[in-house]
Amino acid sequence: MGKNSSNNSDAMIQALHLTKLYKIPHEKRATLFETVLGHLRNQMSYEDFYALRDVSFEIKRGEMVGLIGKNGSGKTTLLKILAGIVPSTSGTFAVNGKVAPLLSLSVGFHHELTAEENLYLYGAILGMPRKTIRTSLTHVFRFAGVERFKDMKLKNFSSGMVARLAFAMMVQTDPDILLLDEIFAVGDKDFIPQCLEVIEDYRRRGKTILIASHNLETVSKYCSRTMLLEGGEIKIFDETKKVVEAYEKNGKR
Repeated sequence: MGKNSSNNSDAMIQALHLTKLYKIPHEKRATLFETVLGHLRNQMSYEDFYALRDVSFEIKRGEMVGLIGKNGSGKTTLLKILAGIVPSTSGTFAVNGKVAPLLSLSVGFHHELTAEENLYLYGAILGMPRKTIRTSLTHVFRFAGVERFKDMKLKNFSSGMVARLAFAMMVQTDPDILLLDEIFAVGDKDFIPQCLEVIEDYRRRGKTILIASHNLETVSKYCSRTMLLEGGEIKIFDETKKVVEAYEKNGKR
């Protein structure tokens, strides 16, 4: 289990038998004391929930790959493992290059801080030097369209404004690999064209992109291959047209 450099220079992401198991307790304990007592008496029973089960694949340099499936199919879990946010239970993965994840509007942001303070925080999480963050702020605020609100606390921002800030800062790192999770679900009509323009530019420059989305039209337009997850397992990983047709045929949309 872990994250290592790939020996195959053409492979940007490799996963082998990735599995993520969660233990769900059956008994509801009202207090911490009851929970500890249950453990000591060996009275706790659990249900195994596999968010991912034996997932193996390879994504090559310059590919834009879609990740589709119903809610709870394992898309976000897979992206979080590849981003190093959560560990896998078993299996291995390797990434070849700098990874930039945009997986949740809450990751790396604090709603009691101002927009500018949050960008320093988020930039540090992305591994950006403070000087680089400072010189990037003007461009980030302009891209996000929130120059007027840089001193406003984030709790007063809409989800679309937060998404634009996060995306604008993330692309400042010029990553080799983009991991994107439902970035079109923020309900901000102005954000989506900007985001697609940046993604298209990254694609032309040979960057590798893995994007989870329920927007099948966007996946069909931009992704050469697509992975369909179902119950934590890869159902199909093939040309996008074939995968989307199979997904729609089975009524999974």
